[in-house]
Amino acid sequence: MAHQLNRLADKETLASALADRVSAALAEGIAARGKASIAVSGGSTPKAFFKALSTRSIDWSRVTVTLVDERFVPPDSERSNHALVRDNLLQNAAAAAEFVPLYHAGGDAAHSAALASEAVAAIGYPFDVAILGMGNDGHTASFFPGGDRLAEALSMKTPRGVITMEAEGAGETRLTLTFSALQDARLLVLHIEGQQKMDVLEQALAGGDEHGPFPIGIVLENVPGTVEIFWAP
Repeated sequence: MAHQLNRLADKETLASALADRVSAALAEGIAARGKASIAVSGGSTPKAFFKALSTRSIDWSRVTVTLVDERFVPPDSERSNHALVRDNLLQNAAAAAEFVPLYHAGGDAAHSAALASEAVAAIGYPFDVAILGMGNDGHTASFFPGGDRLAEALSMKTPRGVITMEAEGAGETRLTLTFSALQDARLLVLHIEGQQKMDVLEQALAGGDEHGPFPIGIVLENVPGTVEIFWAP
């Protein structure tokens, strides 16, 4: 495990700095392989980053965007990560990017996960960029404490792809990329904001609490490369 902590003065500065870092990584992917890929997370934290990234001048027609995880809700739901990305990232210059959703209508969550696994595999691994977030409970992606498939999601023996997750803190059934699908991204970022999340991260890096290790701690412990952490108070 290795991580590099980037402490930014405020959330606006963080959004701009992270957009610069990610757009450079995507441009490198395009230059090297003719295309680039990025998996992004939901929640309220990345909105400003998405808006900043959407204005960066790269060849977005060669970029494919997908999600680290998703709620099993249609894209017209206010809870949808698809909607969050559509309304904040796939705008301006980035409107030219291709988007690969995880949610698929017409079946249950397991069926949607199977379809999403095929679609994401067609993008190609490893991702050029994967952006992780973190909840105050120490979850990242949809690796929730107490999740019904948490061990499976975190195991490197689990094939790359999308699986379902049920957990008390998750609300809806979730669809999530497995750790195996994320761990070797060429640029792997953890984006967090606020002192409370920094406190949780420090606790996770120290081994967790009386209930055991936090999922984010397990992820950081097992990533083979370096995780770049972007944080602002």
